Amino acid sequence: MKIVVLAGGTSTERDVSIVSGTGICNGLRAKGHQAILIDVFCGAETVDWADPFPREYDVEAASAYIKSFNPHIEQLKKMRKDFFGPNVLELCKKADFVFLGLHGANGEDGRIQAAFDLMGIKYTGTGYLSSAMAMDKGVTKWMFQMKGVPVPGGVTMKRHTRKEDLAELGLAFPVVVKTCCGGSSIGVYIVKDQEEYMKALDAAFVYEEEVVVEEFIQGTEYTVAVVDGKAYPVVQIVPCQGFYDYENKYKPGAVKENCPAPISSELTRRLQDYAVQGYRALGLESYARLDFIVTDDEKIYCLEANTLPGMTPTSLIPQEAAVLGMDYPTLCEELIRVSEKKYK
Repeated sequence: MKIVVLAGGTSTERDVSIVSGTGICNGLRAKGHQAILIDVFCGAETVDWADPFPREYDVEAASAYIKSFNPHIEQLKKMRKDFFGPNVLELCKKADFVFLGLHGANGEDGRIQAAFDLMGIKYTGTGYLSSAMAMDKGVTKWMFQMKGVPVPGGVTMKRHTRKEDLAELGLAFPVVVKTCCGGSSIGVYIVKDQEEYMKALDAAFVYEEEVVVEEFIQGTEYTVAVVDGKAYPVVQIVPCQGFYDYENKYKPGAVKENCPAPISSELTRRLQDYAVQGYRALGLESYARLDFIVTDDEKIYCLEANTLPGMTPTSLIPQEAAVLGMDYPTLCEELIRVSEKKYK
């Protein structure tokens, strides 16, 4: 297949996306596909239109080219009106499929998916509406509650409705403050007192106009991928220190990730069942990853759904697939295969 792997973009997860996209492109080329790596925002200034999907291709050089824009992204955002970079849409239209290696805003939130639907461009992952719902942690919480998926108690708050008294929200310390549409645990704060709470609100509102404030659940984190409606093996996540934040997620050795999780078959089944239930509650298609926290007495709480989960060397879906006997390049092909079903 001729495949465009889209990475980069303008979100706070740009760096992670570049790592994911580079891995995906290498994986697909290892399987014989004519895959190319393109920054959705910065694009490609020069393209050999006689052979835009060459047999011989330097993925690492393409990745380095994308990274060269990193110091200038904020400046480019101010200068540019168009989100799609030079030649991006033209290349995507010529491709057999687009693999979305994007994470976060303007990538995972349904906007690109909606644009591609209008243009007849085929892409990996779920559609625009379910992408948008899953990206918004407030909407996700409401949908899960309506469909019987357990979630921590909490509320959403906009900047102009900011509440600094937790009693008004029906909550008590400790609480978690997090951006509504952030990812990779960027803009997530666990706070224990009023001073920390005020600072967390200030910091979270720097990222977005809306935040979630919810009860802090003490427990162990787990994650479950759902691919084509079926749950993959459960991963148990144990940070060496702190919680599963951005640094711990992407720093090798910062967390211990056990897959399959060393838990009872009953707890495994319950987590997998809730993962599928959450997947269906949001109307997701193709694949996603759902995150949970489980208390010592095995109460389960679903935290969020990720519609374009990370595909870096330390990411979780590749670990789950490996337990099923599926190597990284095969997983990349599988995610395209299940995504093709949207178009049949």
